[in-house]
Amino acid sequence: MYFTSGNDTATIDKPATKMKNGKITLGIVDDHQIVIDGLSSLLKGHEKFNFAFATTDSSEVPELIKKHKIDILLTDVMMPNIPGNQLAKMVRQQFPDIRILALSMSGQGDMVNEMIEDADISGYVLKNIGKQELVKALEKIAGGGIYFSEEVLDELQRTSNRKKQKEDAHLTGREVEIIRLIEKEYNNKQIAETLFISERTVETHRKNIFRKTNTNSVIGLVKYAYEHKLI
Repeated sequence: MYFTSGNDTATIDKPATKMKNGKITLGIVDDHQIVIDGLSSLLKGHEKFNFAFATTDSSEVPELIKKHKIDILLTDVMMPNIPGNQLAKMVRQQFPDIRILALSMSGQGDMVNEMIEDADISGYVLKNIGKQELVKALEKIAGGGIYFSEEVLDELQRTSNRKKQKEDAHLTGREVEIIRLIEKEYNNKQIAETLFISERTVETHRKNIFRKTNTNSVIGLVKYAYEHKLI
């Protein structure tokens, strides 16, 4: 499997979707009706697409799929009742032939990776895409390919880089604890009392933390911690 952007050719070992009457049948779930209306408006009257259902309640999706055969499910990521990552996993387990295209306001790297690994989604796009890119994504997915927006691919790369840098730093569990207390503006004495260690030990840990993270100030360290999701 090769993850490619919208401008590249995607290669993947999945068979193409068998379309009814030559059309791609879609199901949509998003907890905001305005998003559903927008997607429906973008694709309304398009010769390649049929809409089987649209709902703002993610808990209804499994039953709706049983009643209405679809080729691709477009699902929001952040939803009440059943979040998009859990819903995608559920759908893939119960209806393995259905392709899943995730929709989100932001391409959070950890969430994208989770949906790729746990639900084997076929694509992930941001809600700011236009009609041309949406159609291209759906056509590629229906043809057995995958589609990830450029912004999502960039975020995946940044997430991968952050994880690598975190691993390269070799921070210990104790050092991470101290970083979190530093972020809360604890001084050495307060950190020592909280962790039941000496102030001298705290000072040694701080020196090692700054060296490992290649930072030289509390602000720089806190910035590093947020970027690497340590806090």
